[in-house]
Amino acid sequence: MTRDRASSGLPATIALGSNLGDREAILRAAVGELGTTGGIVVDSVSSLYETDALKPDGVDLTAPAYLNAVMTVHTTLDPHALLRVLNTIEEAHDRVRAERWGDRTIDLDIITFGGLQQHDETLTLPHPRAYERAFVLAPWHEIEPNAELPGRGPIATLLAATYESPRLYSRWSR
Repeated sequence: MTRDRASSGLPATIALGSNLGDREAILRAAVGELGTTGGIVVDSVSSLYETDALKPDGVDLTAPAYLNAVMTVHTTLDPHALLRVLNTIEEAHDRVRAERWGDRTIDLDIITFGGLQQHDETLTLPHPRAYERAFVLAPWHEIEPNAELPGRGPIATLLAATYESPRLYSRWSR
């Protein structure tokens, strides 16, 4: 984190989530793995927040709760290369994609990348549902209270409009 950010590439915001296994250990491991990946400099990591599982039909109180966090990085990778790194970390932690919004050991999503707005078959930037997800907005607001979601506005305003209430689980410590 002491390296010059300007020479470390573009800023990106990454959301992390887990509701299976040792959730906290998995998320901490993923942050560590990202921090040792070439071309990525970790700037900040939010506290861990716990939220009820969200499924396509709404909140599922019978499913294990999620731990969520957000991290900011600077990267010299392009967006698709960063996505490949995230997918590799998910696979290393036994991520299974059996059902849409299903329970998972880990979920890593690019929320923003250098202010880009793009859409293709593998990546949409900014993340298409981040603006309505308190489990993304609350931890992001903690580390970047003045951040804006491209095309949507200030995250503080977006967070105030959500219906969820993430619960602080634990502060991040390195």
